[in-house]
Amino acid sequence: MKNIIITGASGFLGAKIYNYFNSNNLVCSVGRSLNNNVICDLSTNVPVFSNIFFDTVIHCAGKAHIVPRTQKEVNEFNEVNFIGTKNLIKGIDSIPKLPKSFIFISSVAVYGVDEGILINEEYVANPKTPYGISKKLAEDYIIAWGKKNNVKICIIRAPLIIGKDPLGNLKFMIDNIKSGRYLNIDKGRARKSMVLAEDIISFIPVLIKNEGIYNLTDGCHPSFFELSHLIAKNINNKTVHNISITFAKVLAKIGDFIYFFFKIEMPFNSLKLKKITASLTFDDSKARKIGWKPNCSLSKPSLWLD
Repeated sequence: MKNIIITGASGFLGAKIYNYFNSNNLVCSVGRSLNNNVICDLSTNVPVFSNIFFDTVIHCAGKAHIVPRTQKEVNEFNEVNFIGTKNLIKGIDSIPKLPKSFIFISSVAVYGVDEGILINEEYVANPKTPYGISKKLAEDYIIAWGKKNNVKICIIRAPLIIGKDPLGNLKFMIDNIKSGRYLNIDKGRARKSMVLAEDIISFIPVLIKNEGIYNLTDGCHPSFFELSHLIAKNINNKTVHNISITFAKVLAKIGDFIYFFFKIEMPFNSLKLKKITASLTFDDSKARKIGWKPNCSLSKPSLWLD
């Protein structure tokens, strides 16, 4: 493969993709920082691809990993994830020859569910959060553009992506286990899908030759118990303790009470409790039909734990 445009090359997944392909391919990065080949804030501007020709676009740039607390933060999801995608495509439309394929890193958040078992790509997407809504808008725009211009479109719907220096909920879990503040609830029975960043990256050459929407998971869907005890073992921490669901509900109600009367958002409330104790897994059998053979994250802690 040659001539690849990558957006978000300074981000968690984008940086890993850039490093993987840059050794053997002509890779052009697009982003706000000065170390990009094309410097552009996609949320506000259209990139200019002067004298650049490419076969593949890998669109990783996006806003994630926060719960918006203000309307400004809500709007930023739309500006970065949807408007940024539109501006990227406007820039691509201005070049004489369009790419052959376009890979978009989306999210399982587009399904709009907090619990469920082995949800597949046929499940009707109905996102509820600003993040999920912005990703679905971007998906729809890219798919329509691809059909119009005969460009292969491949959408990756990923759950929690893990790797070195993880972000989001996994970072929160690791940090709290290190400090001894982490507690499992209801014996950590709930299972969640996740996927190793390295597996996504190594599968991209296959996805470039295909099109469609694919859930990518590690196929193991570890429980909070399994995950927390593995982390604790690898960082030489003591036993991960557990609290009952009854006690957790009391703590959650206290969090709800404080927010209702004082408008102070606590780190633990009924919504957080529901997410922690509900299993949410996704079916990746469609990807396996074209060669997806991921590693189980529990068997490869060296790839995501220091």
